[in-house]
Amino acid sequence: MDKIPMTPAGFTTLEAELKTLKTVERPAIIKAIAEAREHGDLSENAEYHSAREKQSFIEGRIKELEGVLSLADVIDPSKLSGAIKFGATVTLVDEDTDEEKTWQIVGEHEANVEAGLLNVRSPIARALIGKEEGDSVEVRTPGGDKSYEVLSISYA
Repeated sequence: MDKIPMTPAGFTTLEAELKTLKTVERPAIIKAIAEAREHGDLSENAEYHSAREKQSFIEGRIKELEGVLSLADVIDPSKLSGAIKFGATVTLVDEDTDEEKTWQIVGEHEANVEAGLLNVRSPIARALIGKEEGDSVEVRTPGGDKSYEVLSISYA
């Protein structure tokens, strides 16, 4: 299996989610299933079926997180410098609209565009890798071609 690149913050977030699922969510759903069983006939018990469905989701997510964390290759961006690479926080300006955007390039399991965390496999991130400050970047996105200029690169 390939290693999954991840920032320390992303690893910590996924680890915390796994701990919550195992120590809070799993015991709560087991209790809910036990209570629903006490109500009698399981074939027509909506609470029981709902609780079992939620249990299935929780167990699946636990397995997924355990797999991802076991393959995690935690890369500390503060030890990096130079051209854009994984972990870089990049400020760009859209050459058409003069709109500035700041993104950190992170692993796919921690990506969240609204929070400024860009999947390393996204078209924009792939176009940015290897670029320097002042470089112009052409990106083919689902919304059409975009041109950006790299204003700054930091590794915090």
